[in-house]
Amino acid sequence: MNTHQQGFTALITGANAGIGLALTKKLLSEGWQVAALNRSAFSPEDSFIQQALLSKQLRLYQVTDLTDYASLRTTLHTIRTSEQQIDIMFNNAGGSFPELAYSPQGREKHYELMTVVPYIILMELKDLLKHGRLKTVINTSSAVLRMTKKFSLEILEEPRTFRKLIGPYASSKLGLSLWTHAIAPQLALDNIKIRSVDPGSNNTIRKGKTSGLPVLVHMLMKLFFPPPAHGADKLYEGALGQHRDKTGVFISNNRMMELKYIDQAPRILERMHAIYKHEYLQT
Repeated sequence: MNTHQQGFTALITGANAGIGLALTKKLLSEGWQVAALNRSAFSPEDSFIQQALLSKQLRLYQVTDLTDYASLRTTLHTIRTSEQQIDIMFNNAGGSFPELAYSPQGREKHYELMTVVPYIILMELKDLLKHGRLKTVINTSSAVLRMTKKFSLEILEEPRTFRKLIGPYASSKLGLSLWTHAIAPQLALDNIKIRSVDPGSNNTIRKGKTSGLPVLVHMLMKLFFPPPAHGADKLYEGALGQHRDKTGVFISNNRMMELKYIDQAPRILERMHAIYKHEYLQT
């Protein structure tokens, strides 16, 4: 697909650093319009980004905390009233935390940020996707989900133990990929395709940020993992590459992979909708 043309718009969450920033720059360089949903502003020292902001090819929508529904609601309303369309939505924002932490709603924070919030963003901005031409949603997942040994909605909601990377982080990514699979037939009624994509191993370490990675993984990442542009290319390929006509699938290493615990996908989706309907919309 030739995307080197004006007129396409991508929404990217977590676009100010790491894979999200690399993806933002890649799309901007190809002439895309980019709407960025970030907690933090872009670096004032990045001249390329600052020029894109000045020209309004890149538009920043800032939220205090993606897991704070009051702040998220205000920002999503601004996006709905400011943007005309979304061709590809990249639900990319995430993070690994060093210990159990909780959202303002009282849910484990990995789960809230990386499983629940992408669903809310999709529901709130679905009409903009319907006005787009590509009508594609890419949820950033992770191959680490394959390391999940036990999984259930109860474990997602109230983890009894905590292990870096392979604990709540992995379970949350699995939950994301499961509801992605389950919602695909519903979205197909509006000609919207959705996939979860593993961006692979990337060096996303940021100075001054506490790592939620095991010590060994942190060392390996720093020494051997490729830069975030590698992950950005994976997400780009997941959106526009050979699997662009597929929906509901999990892609890793440019291949469609089977998901564990697929029988629990409908229950996870049902819970996402219940949170959206009874908590987000009614708060």
